[in-house]
Amino acid sequence: MLTEFQKDFLSKIISVPSVGGTPAENAPYGKKAREVLDLFLSEAAEFGFRTGIVGNRAGWVEFGKGEKLIGIICHLDVVPVSDGWNSDPFQLSIIEDQTDGEVMVARGIVDDKGPACAAFFAMKELLDENREPENSRIRLILGTDEERTCSCIQYYAAHSEIPDFAITPDSIFPVIFSEKRILQLRMIGNNHNGLEAHGGSAVNIVPSIAWCVINGNRIQTEGKAAHASKPELGVNAIELLSQAMERSGIDISIYPIIRFINDFKKSEFTGCNVTDESGSLTYNIGILNTNEAACELRIDFRVPATANADSLIQTIETKAMDYGLRTEVTLNLAPLMIPKNSPEVRKLTEIWVRHMDQFTGFREEYRKIHAEPKAVGVGTYARHIPNTVAFGIQAPWQVDQCHQANEHAAVKDFLQWKEIIREFILMNE
Repeated sequence: MLTEFQKDFLSKIISVPSVGGTPAENAPYGKKAREVLDLFLSEAAEFGFRTGIVGNRAGWVEFGKGEKLIGIICHLDVVPVSDGWNSDPFQLSIIEDQTDGEVMVARGIVDDKGPACAAFFAMKELLDENREPENSRIRLILGTDEERTCSCIQYYAAHSEIPDFAITPDSIFPVIFSEKRILQLRMIGNNHNGLEAHGGSAVNIVPSIAWCVINGNRIQTEGKAAHASKPELGVNAIELLSQAMERSGIDISIYPIIRFINDFKKSEFTGCNVTDESGSLTYNIGILNTNEAACELRIDFRVPATANADSLIQTIETKAMDYGLRTEVTLNLAPLMIPKNSPEVRKLTEIWVRHMDQFTGFREEYRKIHAEPKAVGVGTYARHIPNTVAFGIQAPWQVDQCHQANEHAAVKDFLQWKEIIREFILMNE
């Protein structure tokens, strides 16, 4: 059960709708992103923690002594709210579930405000117990633009102290040894025949709603939001729209961008058939916008670590030209590969194994399936700051809650997050 302090602190942090916004004075990622950072740091300072801000882009909370610096890297920004919520996304709701007990529902409770708060609670517990580490400083680093550019942590890495070792609890357990390349492309062209069509709110979210208007008639499709790294967990409304237009008897051949969506098949349009330790290619058609003058399509690809990205881009560019579309690369993040058997990775794995049976949904067979380092399609801060690995925060057998409507976490699991981070701190004291 959460303490009243924990409920209150979580509620305050959740209540700030810290979706990336328009730059403002001292707020390069928007006023709300800066507001939630200031709130978190001011609360931490009241309890005696050292705090700081780096270039108005990231902040930190620290305790402990010594030259060695150990990091816990989280972010306080969140993705836009999609349709399908049953409660206010920016108000912490606690409901009772017959299987999981108390469950917290809120935007960011998993990605990544919840983990940031769990880390802070672990630090505060140790401070209250007079167990401040004597041989290392523990620094909770808080970014504010992870969901859009990660430039917050890139700025931190260029201008502030790099941890000797760090975790980012912004993925799944156990330790993540490999992250796929993240490639985002923008297709643009002229909008022939005046089609008005829209879908999606962010390229890294599976769109839940898409619609078009043709001859005064509106066609709308509804899907299911999910993280772009796991598009199979969602239902893509933009793809449904192209199909619905065909079923309605509309000649989509006069709308090249719709025809492109309808025809898109990853093997033919990318030429990528690679499957390696990091997995196979996945994609998400995340944003569609057309008006009388122009059309735009944005696609997110998660590319196997060993695949040839240049060849993939060239193949897509060539295919897109057949539809009268030009291709721009808007993001191309290199993959991450770290040694599976490093001492730090093995220690983190041992911590996870000790706690895994305390998570909701655990079954005994998971001890063998989920006890070794994994590869994933998500991108974390680990590829932007040296000496960092992704570690947690969701159990690997649970449905991924990142970017989903009604994002939620069991209180029981949240308390395990705190305990695991506490052990990570103690292993470095």
